[in-house]
Amino acid sequence: MPKIKLPHKSPHIDMTPMVDLFSLLLTFFMLTTSFKPQEAAVIDTPASISEKQAPDINVMTFLVSKEGKVYFALSDKGQTASDTGFHFRSKVLAEMGKKYTVNFTPAQLKKFESLSSFGLPVQYLPKWIDAKDQAERDALQAELVKMKKDGIPYDSADNQLAYWIFYARSISPSVEVQIKGDVDADYKNVKEILDILQEKQVNKFNLTTNLEKVEIKLQK
Repeated sequence: MPKIKLPHKSPHIDMTPMVDLFSLLLTFFMLTTSFKPQEAAVIDTPASISEKQAPDINVMTFLVSKEGKVYFALSDKGQTASDTGFHFRSKVLAEMGKKYTVNFTPAQLKKFESLSSFGLPVQYLPKWIDAKDQAERDALQAELVKMKKDGIPYDSADNQLAYWIFYARSISPSVEVQIKGDVDADYKNVKEILDILQEKQVNKFNLTTNLEKVEIKLQK
């Protein structure tokens, strides 16, 4: 008696729910992700084997180029680096404006909260803030380079960097400090910044480095 063959059906998976979920996640990440702003200077940091994570909120960062120019960055105090609920950056800028008699409008103070690192005297910040895009800010920075006025002044004649540190710590005493120096930067320039920090009673800071790969050789 012949065997009865049952009809065989190939398995079928409905991918529609998965596609809907993928589209939902993609939309969520596109709307909530904030890209890291471009830094004012390209810094080639030295390598180390330290794996400590650098803080990204409530922190002031000093970028030291190989030419000895100093650039400054402030990350706001909040749940994320883009959270400006504390208005840390704008408060520090307002105090700097009072110190150097530079008037910043409420719109400029608000816009400053979302901008990246900068390296120019406070007198040029209104024009830098009002720039329509990064290309215009780069043009202003190039103009200051020709005038030899780029970077934040930190010499004895005009030590603006010291006041950025002072007002940042006055408004947020728990602010952390990190130094990101170029591997070819002159140590004298870095030491000058360290001296300014110590004058302002800042004795704890982080040095930003690249993680160096360590090869482990097995003994035969």
